[in-house]
Amino acid sequence: MRRELVSLAILPVAVLMAAAGCSKNPVVPTPAVSDLDRVVVVRNENSGVSRSIAEAYMRKRRVRNLVSVRCPDSAVSPDNETIPYPDYLKEIETPLRAFLAFHQEIDFIVLTKGVPIRIERAPGIGLNNSRPSLDSYLAALYYDKIPSASRVWVGGSGTAWANRFWNAELPFSHASFGGYLVTRLDGFTEADVSALILRALIADRISPTGKTLLDTDPAYGFAFNYDMERAADVLRARGIPVELDVSPTFVGARGHLMGYVSWGSNDHDYHADAYHSLGFAPGAICETAVSTSGRTFFRVRGGQSLIADLVTQGATGAKCYVDEPFLSAVASPTILFERYTRGWTLAESFYAASRYVGWEDIVLGDPLCRPYPAQPQAQADVERSGRAGAKSNGW
Repeated sequence: MRRELVSLAILPVAVLMAAAGCSKNPVVPTPAVSDLDRVVVVRNENSGVSRSIAEAYMRKRRVRNLVSVRCPDSAVSPDNETIPYPDYLKEIETPLRAFLAFHQEIDFIVLTKGVPIRIERAPGIGLNNSRPSLDSYLAALYYDKIPSASRVWVGGSGTAWANRFWNAELPFSHASFGGYLVTRLDGFTEADVSALILRALIADRISPTGKTLLDTDPAYGFAFNYDMERAADVLRARGIPVELDVSPTFVGARGHLMGYVSWGSNDHDYHADAYHSLGFAPGAICETAVSTSGRTFFRVRGGQSLIADLVTQGATGAKCYVDEPFLSAVASPTILFERYTRGWTLAESFYAASRYVGWEDIVLGDPLCRPYPAQPQAQADVERSGRAGAKSNGW
């Protein structure tokens, strides 16, 4: 079992926030735009699954913007989950850039199952400066044109962009922060993805009732455990049910969860049966501190726990990694759940909680999913709880 993810030397928060340009949030006036017009779907014309998922999502969510690309179908073979950079540039980025040039209102890019998940031989970015996730690479689109955008070394193994939306207090717009919030509609099967889309729509229409499970591993001295504790404080302050487990036991047999964070298969007491016994309510979001939780969307034997299992088990959104991200890239549980339960969208919540773009990250789910009502006094809750970000992971 790989445990590289937990070996990071944590950087001070002031350094990362200054690099991310988030010590003060930029404000750029933008005209009012419907959320549906802020989304563009990317469909692989060479993939029947991709076409079907794109059609279903656009019809059910009433999204109109579509970019069609032609590349190897990652839904039919694990070999197609990785695309060489020259092919990515020609087949995916070029047509997408052409569309974005005339659609300045776009903030969210939705990739569909069948579009590759990682890039090979990318120029100077990603793990080993060559191998980022395709999703995170697109999230940093146009960062190279922003004078205040910064490149950072991650874990001594590669370069990423410091996420300019990291720990932001204002909701996202491309005009204000640059880049895009990229999510993916993916899972082991087309049926899994169809269910994921439906759960997001249901979550928008019903009041969330499930609890959030935060499962620490006391064998680790890392501040990721502390971050989960602070997340529990935030949720309790809002009257949202939460179970914080600080015992060595890897918790399973929980259902109707609205949120889940754990060390996954990196937990010293991990049991696959317990992981697979978790169930989720519509709108549930998940994160695990697992190096390769998004390495494939095919069922495989052995290796680290896969986030796609949680999609099969009912999760509506999740974050995962195509390759070693190091612990600093894992979403802060406190920021994630503070923003989500504040009434931010799924995409905004995951990206606000994540330090890097142009790295190994994948965010799964409908970017517009928003199960919680707006909470204008949310920041006061965070201050009373001891706040995430500055304390939670020792950043």
